[in-house]
Amino acid sequence: MSDGVADGHVRVRLDLSYDGTHFSGWAKQAGGRRTVQGEIEDALRTVTRSGERTYELTVAGRTDAGVHARGQVAHVDLPAEVWDEHREKLLKRLAGRLPKDVRVWSAEEAPAGFDARFSAVWRRYAYRVTDNPGGVDPLLRGHVLWHDWPLDVDAMNEAARALLGEHDFAAYCKRREGATTIRTLQELSLVRGADGVVTATVRADAFCHNMVRSLIGALLFVGDGHRGPEWPGKVLAAGVRDSAVHVVRPHGLTLEEVGYPADELLAARNLEARNKRSLPGRAGCEAC
Repeated sequence: MSDGVADGHVRVRLDLSYDGTHFSGWAKQAGGRRTVQGEIEDALRTVTRSGERTYELTVAGRTDAGVHARGQVAHVDLPAEVWDEHREKLLKRLAGRLPKDVRVWSAEEAPAGFDARFSAVWRRYAYRVTDNPGGVDPLLRGHVLWHDWPLDVDAMNEAARALLGEHDFAAYCKRREGATTIRTLQELSLVRGADGVVTATVRADAFCHNMVRSLIGALLFVGDGHRGPEWPGKVLAAGVRDSAVHVVRPHGLTLEEVGYPADELLAARNLEARNKRSLPGRAGCEAC
């Protein structure tokens, strides 16, 4: 095995998008629930005529139920003979087999050292919300949250600046056993468009469970005047969940893009991302 790829196999990078409305998240689940991973793996099994064999996907960021993706990235390791046989027509055949709410746009042999999850250096999400008194445009209702209080975007941006950088985001995450809540928040900014929709751009090296939706929940509380701009930073510093921080609904959230380093740096990033991570003076735990 070299670079995590078994002998005789080829690692294939998949770029894809999906409307998360009718999915129970990315990851396969017991009980037959419909998931993005399950649909793509089923389609791959069918178009490659692999019988009962499933080629499992590794994804850059596992999205929750109802969350969308425009720029998701995954990889799959295929036997070299399967890749050679199907590579030319794989996209067209997947398009014919997949349901209309998930599309694979690119399937290319990945460079050495590539891992969709561990080679990523950042993930960028967008959360969209409107405070229009009349509600959400019916054509956007599956992708935009309606907030029924007027929002002060300047106050929200002021609050967001205190959250940037490397911190323990335990106050904004749902804890998972053995997973770190230390993250580097690289960008958190909000812009109101001409249509009145407020789009929050959230970019970090990685995210812990419910982190984006909790951050947006806190900023909405600032934007509608229930809390001052200093409040989200105080919550972060306290390091514990605050009952006033609501996890907003998932349908306003879209994974827009995943960033990777230059090809020659992929393997090093892959190793770095697996290392234990801690803030100064604290014990580390495995990156998730």
